[in-house]
Amino acid sequence: MMQPLVAVSTDVKQFENYTWHAAPRQYIEAAIDGAGVFPVLVPSFGDRLDLDSLLDRVDGVMLTGSKSNVHPLHYGREATEADGPYDPDRDATTLPLIRRALERGVPLLAICRGIQELNVALGGSLATEIQEREGIMDHRAPVSDDQDERFAIRQTVTIAPGSCLAGVFGAGDIMVNSVHRQAVDRLGGRLQVEAVAPDGTVEAVSVKDAPAFAVGVQWHPEYWVKADGNSRKIFAAFGDAVRDHARLRAPARQAAE
Repeated sequence: MMQPLVAVSTDVKQFENYTWHAAPRQYIEAAIDGAGVFPVLVPSFGDRLDLDSLLDRVDGVMLTGSKSNVHPLHYGREATEADGPYDPDRDATTLPLIRRALERGVPLLAICRGIQELNVALGGSLATEIQEREGIMDHRAPVSDDQDERFAIRQTVTIAPGSCLAGVFGAGDIMVNSVHRQAVDRLGGRLQVEAVAPDGTVEAVSVKDAPAFAVGVQWHPEYWVKADGNSRKIFAAFGDAVRDHARLRAPARQAAE
């Protein structure tokens, strides 16, 4: 079987006197080494892109994490400086891509900003600066120039019994590297909670009526996919779903050729 293609979201960045559409290396390597798929970076050009043409050609969608946040106007709040930074071009691309991928039954893995995009795309809202809320832990990364320290596996999450992720990890507690200051607030109507932090913060969701794997995690499995068993497991599950989708579509593709 040919290596299946997976669409990967991009951030819009300004540097070296150019506008770049880019994704961090860790996500791309995790797609290749952890899921066994061929990552295809999708430029963030919003409605200038024919998403159906894209989804005709790929067998999965992966949404990456980012320093930017989903613009609050997408979930009914006015923007403040504290909610930023923003990436409106990414929002204009990923939110419709999520909805269309789910409509077409394309497997989806959403990480960090990705889980927040998934929640907003399905009608949910986000809470910002959650560490300022009473009873909520500080989920932010420690201040350090050492990325391994910033993304160290140090937090427990509890996987819900009978959930999609219980089939990946088993029910109960696992250790993850959850690094964020925003989180799911109002849950999108089609979502169910898959995992929570000790303080009750939503750490993973799935789409209840999705015909294929459709999961969002707030932590960063891409960072330790080569060294941590649980990080490998979620990418392996996503890769298996992508290959299953490719096999199901193979007859139609062959007929079209």
